[in-house]
Amino acid sequence: MGAVLTARERARFARRRWRGRLGRWRLLLLAVVATGVVGGLGWLFWFSDLLAVDRVSVQGASVLTDAEVVRAAGVSPGTPLATVDLDRTAAQVAELAPVADVDVTRDWPATLRIELTEREPVAVVVAESRYEALDREGVLFRGYARPPARLPLVRGGALPAGDSDGAVRADALREVASVVVALDPDVAARVDHVEVASLDAIELVLRSGARVRWGSAEESAFKARVLAGLMRVPAAVYDVSAPGFPTTSG
Repeated sequence: MGAVLTARERARFARRRWRGRLGRWRLLLLAVVATGVVGGLGWLFWFSDLLAVDRVSVQGASVLTDAEVVRAAGVSPGTPLATVDLDRTAAQVAELAPVADVDVTRDWPATLRIELTEREPVAVVVAESRYEALDREGVLFRGYARPPARLPLVRGGALPAGDSDGAVRADALREVASVVVALDPDVAARVDHVEVASLDAIELVLRSGARVRWGSAEESAFKARVLAGLMRVPAAVYDVSAPGFPTTSG
């Protein structure tokens, strides 16, 4: 004969069944709540106006205006902050000539932050009555109404015109920049302008009228050290084109 359950055993069995059903309903309810929370957060971050861009903060701009940077970033007000492509935005801002480095971040709840490092001039290129700042990488990045007195000039008319894409001229500008950057500050302050007959024939003209035959930009750091010592002797011409065998004349 089969076992006959007592009333107590039947009650215990019913409670276990009820607890099992309750546990399943609880799991289902938690899954529904979690789905709702995830969906709500997704809507909040990706579609809601509550976390949309209402301000673009620009830091580090002095040559550029904030408005120029914001235009280059191309992020419209009302764009959900979470959907902004930070790398793409940074790349667009980096196309502005004065920008040396840029970092774009989200500042929740509604601000896009753009931090710039602008290029620093090391010389001024003069060409056809225009004055353009040259940075240490040989990039022209801004204009001047008149050149700052503290910066040496580069006679742009003597620079190679270059090919159709300007590669030769760009190389010449990089060479000149590397020469100027290598100079001792005291020597750089005495340079009136730089002349470039070719990439292997760079000359510095001092404010005194003396000339420095530099040659190419190779070994510029070595040439700069040699020149600093050589200029202790007054001369009309200093030749450091072969820095191991420098000469003076005049």
